[in-house]
Amino acid sequence: MSTPKYRVAPEVKQQILQKVRDGTIPVPQIATEHGVAPQTIYGWLGAGARRPSVELENLKLRRENQQLTEIIGRLTVELSVKKKKYDG
Repeated sequence: MSTPKYRVAPEVKQQILQKVRDGTIPVPQIATEHGVAPQTIYGWLGAGARRPSVELENLKLRRENQQLTEIIGRLTVELSVKKKKYDG
């Protein structure tokens, strides 16, 4: 038995796609929040973008950049604390 199919309002679809394009929230999390399958969102991206692979790669790089920035911040703080212990 297949699951029922529901239409997503165009304005909600645009909000979802904008969140994906912003790159701040992963697609699976956005999908869960809005009650749609991640495959649906990826399908929208593929249908609406001329080069979806470039868009998805850009999204991936933004997330990786954010993660690396957080790691650098943590390491900088740890290094600063260790340096103060040895200097003090």
